[in-house]
Amino acid sequence: MSAAMDSNTSTIYVHLLDEGTTVVRPTQGAPLGGDVYQVLPTPDYDPDDEHWQFPPGSIVRCVREKRDGDEVLVAQEVVESP
Repeated sequence: MSAAMDSNTSTIYVHLLDEGTTVVRPTQGAPLGGDVYQVLPTPDYDPDDEHWQFPPGSIVRCVREKRDGDEVLVAQEVVESP
Protein backbone atom coordinates (compact mmCIF):
# COMPACT_ATOMS: atom_id res chain seq x y z
CA MET A 1 0.00 0.00 0.00
CA SER A 2 2.70 2.51 0.89
CA ALA A 3 5.32 1.49 -1.66
CA ALA A 4 6.77 4.22 -3.82
CA MET A 5 6.00 4.05 -7.54
CA ASP A 6 9.42 5.50 -8.34
CA SER A 7 12.10 7.45 -6.51
CA ASN A 8 10.25 10.74 -7.05
CA THR A 9 6.83 9.84 -5.60
CA SER A 10 5.28 7.97 -2.68
CA THR A 11 1.78 6.70 -2.14
CA ILE A 12 -0.11 8.95 0.25
CA TYR A 13 -3.74 8.92 1.33
CA VAL A 14 -6.10 11.91 1.30
CA HIS A 15 -9.45 12.02 3.11
CA LEU A 16 -12.52 12.38 0.91
CA LEU A 17 -15.20 14.82 2.08
CA ASP A 18 -18.98 14.43 1.84
CA GLU A 19 -18.87 10.62 1.69
CA GLY A 20 -21.03 9.92 4.77
CA THR A 21 -18.26 7.81 6.30
CA THR A 22 -14.50 8.00 6.71
CA VAL A 23 -12.89 7.38 3.31
CA VAL A 24 -9.30 7.89 2.22
CA ARG A 25 -8.13 7.95 -1.38
CA PRO A 26 -4.68 6.71 -2.39
CA THR A 27 -2.76 9.03 -4.67
CA GLN A 28 0.84 9.98 -5.30
CA GLY A 29 2.79 12.56 -3.36
CA ALA A 30 6.06 14.24 -4.30
CA PRO A 31 8.31 14.20 -1.22
CA LEU A 32 9.56 17.65 -0.23
CA GLY A 33 11.51 16.63 2.85
CA GLY A 34 10.69 14.92 6.11
CA ASP A 35 6.96 14.27 6.37
CA VAL A 36 5.96 16.95 3.81
CA TYR A 37 4.57 16.06 0.36
CA GLN A 38 2.94 17.77 -2.58
CA VAL A 39 -0.35 16.05 -3.44
CA LEU A 40 -0.47 14.81 -7.03
CA PRO A 41 -3.69 13.93 -8.91
CA THR A 42 -4.74 10.42 -9.79
CA PRO A 43 -5.09 9.75 -13.55
CA ASP A 44 -8.89 9.83 -13.17
CA TYR A 45 -9.08 12.81 -10.76
CA ASP A 46 -12.40 14.64 -11.11
CA PRO A 47 -13.04 17.43 -8.57
CA ASP A 48 -16.75 17.33 -9.45
CA ASP A 49 -16.93 13.64 -8.46
CA GLU A 50 -14.63 13.46 -5.39
CA HIS A 51 -14.01 16.24 -2.90
CA TRP A 52 -10.51 15.74 -1.55
CA GLN A 53 -9.64 17.32 1.80
CA PHE A 54 -6.38 18.46 0.17
CA PRO A 55 -6.68 18.84 -3.62
CA PRO A 56 -3.80 18.17 -6.02
CA GLY A 57 -1.08 20.78 -5.68
CA SER A 58 -1.54 21.11 -1.92
CA ILE A 59 1.58 20.91 0.26
CA VAL A 60 0.72 18.68 3.21
CA ARG A 61 2.23 17.13 6.29
CA CYS A 62 1.61 13.38 6.47
CA VAL A 63 1.51 11.06 9.45
CA ARG A 64 2.03 7.31 9.47
CA GLU A 65 -1.08 5.32 10.37
CA LYS A 66 -1.87 1.62 10.56
CA ARG A 67 -4.67 0.69 8.14
CA ASP A 68 -5.64 -2.89 7.43
CA GLY A 69 -2.36 -4.06 8.94
CA ASP A 70 -0.19 -1.81 6.75
CA GLU A 71 1.57 1.41 7.67
CA VAL A 72 0.52 4.20 5.30
CA LEU A 73 1.07 7.95 4.95
CA VAL A 74 -2.10 9.99 5.51
CA ALA A 75 -2.26 13.72 4.75
CA GLN A 76 -3.13 15.61 7.94
CA GLU A 77 -2.61 19.34 7.40
CA VAL A 78 -1.58 21.95 4.88
CA VAL A 79 1.85 23.46 5.42
CA GLU A 80 3.12 26.74 4.00
CA SER A 81 6.59 25.43 3.15
CA PRO A 82 8.55 22.21 3.66
